[in-house]
Amino acid sequence: MPFWVKNGGGYAKPTGYWVKHNGVWTWIKEAWVKDAGVWKKYWPNVVPPSLVEYLIVAGGGGGGHDGGGGGAGGYRTGSVAIPAGVYNVIVGGGGPPRDSTSGANGNESSFAGIVATGGGGGAYSIGPAGAVGGSGGGGAYTQPGGSGIGGQGNSGGNGVGGTIAGGGGGGGGAAGLSATGPNAPGNGGPGSSWVNGSYYAGGGGGCTQAGSGAQSSGGIGGGGKGGAHSVGNTGTDGAPNTGGGGGGVSGFGGQLARAGGSGIVILRYPDIYSIAASVAGAEYSQTGGYHWYRFTGTGSIGF
Repeated sequence: MPFWVKNGGGYAKPTGYWVKHNGVWTWIKEAWVKDAGVWKKYWPNVVPPSLVEYLIVAGGGGGGHDGGGGGAGGYRTGSVAIPAGVYNVIVGGGGPPRDSTSGANGNESSFAGIVATGGGGGAYSIGPAGAVGGSGGGGAYTQPGGSGIGGQGNSGGNGVGGTIAGGGGGGGGAAGLSATGPNAPGNGGPGSSWVNGSYYAGGGGGCTQAGSGAQSSGGIGGGGKGGAHSVGNTGTDGAPNTGGGGGGVSGFGGQLARAGGSGIVILRYPDIYSIAASVAGAEYSQTGGYHWYRFTGTGSIGF
């Protein structure tokens, strides 16, 4: 609840209080005041933030059958001006697992009109190229990897002719690697780290043709491993809430290419400003001099 004080002939909102406790003056940012018999919290710093820093990561693309790894979901960071109002937050899901076809693209994430594009699905060995996305899906056989979107991600690696070994999906930090032989699939491109020290948007690894071949790795930041041409080497999904691409998997033994990981939206601003007036669907914390709001699904925030 805001209030104004007169200072130097004009009125202003205070940013805090000096309170003497046991002979020591202490600066505080909030106070409890009894109003009509009810204790209420008064925040002096009720002005909403002028800028909010954001991380927006879309859902990762699914891996391709006999082919490339899924591209990471689009990775966007920056700060945005926030007029008073309520803002919807959308967190995109990853592309689902698939059989005998190219990988599915991930779904977009968004906040305040800023959209991160879903990762591109990995290529199918006898189908089209890796799909375009936030980061592009990896290629397969003679199919090239898909392109990434500028400012969001990177391209997927290429497949290699004469084999079903797939290229790695592109990551938020770098392109996926190309396959170079039946036992040498492409690794997923690495993701990028944000200010919280965590990595997001790693690309999925491409599939290996031979069961004895080296299994590709997913890119740091949630990318899934690629699978080999054997029942016991199935590859992995992109990690949840990282936007990581799913691993490409050989269809031998009825295996499904792996799913992309869901995205995430994280917002923060200095804690000299008030907490948000309304929040739905977010985890809140206050640390390091910031208010943090972490969305792993659809929600909203109001200032």
